[in-house]
Amino acid sequence: MAILKIARMGHPILRQVAEPVADPTDPSVGLLIRDMVETMQDAGGTGLAAPQVHAPVRVVTYFVRGPRLEEGEDEVPLTVLINPVLTPLDDQIAYDWEGCLSVPGLTGLAPRHRRIRLQALTAEGETIDRAVQGFHARVLQHECDHLDGILYPQRMDDLSLLLFQEEMRFGAPERAVELMEKNNDQ
Repeated sequence: MAILKIARMGHPILRQVAEPVADPTDPSVGLLIRDMVETMQDAGGTGLAAPQVHAPVRVVTYFVRGPRLEEGEDEVPLTVLINPVLTPLDDQIAYDWEGCLSVPGLTGLAPRHRRIRLQALTAEGETIDRAVQGFHARVLQHECDHLDGILYPQRMDDLSLLLFQEEMRFGAPERAVELMEKNNDQ
């Protein structure tokens, strides 16, 4: 296994649409997945998409746990998705802070669908088809955006809320607080 180099914002690989994986069980896909997991863990990330490590294919690794889980939302162990497709289940949007291994040192308030349908294959070629919500839905949307050449700042509707993470010690800007409180009212 190997720690792979993570592409940063501005690299052309992050603007490309990734190609579907023909055979999830191909040994080269398995090697990529192992390297992605090791790279994600080494970098301290919650998720990683193959384009972030210079592989233009539709593969995502992620897990979900911690204080950002909503009430009733379960933790998700390390998961691999091949050729994922996400579909919004309604028009409800939530704002929350996002960071990215490809946009180091920054955080931004990004809108995401609250509930989505996930369809994908596992590394063993089995089908996944389920509804997800909350932080889990946010992580999936963030990672799957990488497969379509989109970074979270492109989703933001107010770039004044793109901040250096270390400056959050001064607290969230008033506009961010307003948008997040609006989430709780929905």
